[in-house]
Amino acid sequence: MADRDDIPPVRLKLRLVFGDRLTLGPGKADLLERIGALGSISAAGRAMGMSYRRAWSLVEEMNAAFGHAVVQSTRGGPQGGGAHLTPEGRQVLTLYRELEDRTAEAGADQIVALRGMLGDMPQGK
Repeated sequence: MADRDDIPPVRLKLRLVFGDRLTLGPGKADLLERIGALGSISAAGRAMGMSYRRAWSLVEEMNAAFGHAVVQSTRGGPQGGGAHLTPEGRQVLTLYRELEDRTAEAGADQIVALRGMLGDMPQGK
């Protein structure tokens, strides 16, 4: 069997499906994180390689699904527009990131075992 050092590090992607109300996964969490950092839905979308329309759609979906808005936005004008995470939005992001960390920690032994079971892969795959 090949040396396991040739396998890239394992990334855990957690996706929570709340029935037909909401799917919360790494993409939406990353979008929230970037909105918080950049203060703009369009800048956050651009940083992720997504259109403003798609970013806005995801924000609307999350705002509608949670009991309180997770992102508050203001339209452009003389002072320019912007967006920020609400306290609920910061809490959603924090809880999601904590759940990612706990899941990775709890499953670390199984992840190592699965990684060790991987077969050789041809170059380019």
